[in-house]
Amino acid sequence: MEHTVNETSERQKPQTKALWRVFWILLILTAFEFVVAFGLDADTFKYTKIGIFIIMTIVKAYYIVGTFMHLKDEVKTMIWTVILPAMFVVWLLVALVVEGGYIGFVRK
Repeated sequence: MEHTVNETSERQKPQTKALWRVFWILLILTAFEFVVAFGLDADTFKYTKIGIFIIMTIVKAYYIVGTFMHLKDEVKTMIWTVILPAMFVVWLLVALVVEGGYIGFVRK
């Protein structure tokens, strides 16, 4: 039995334009991170650098997950099933780092 392609069916166009757009956005964000990492003084702008890196990491993760994992086209419930557990993991890591500083702390 031979399979034939229906004449009325359309082929889906490749999404190369969107992929190149995301590529350039990620490249610019990464270049900006390098400028911040090597351009700002580590002692003077310590918390500013940390804040910039956290924000840039979240933005880059949004583009990577949305584009390459095809999550931006999903329904909202699917997005929340991915984001909510990730938020709890981040909360756990922050809590462990903050509480980890109290090891060996002597109360009077």
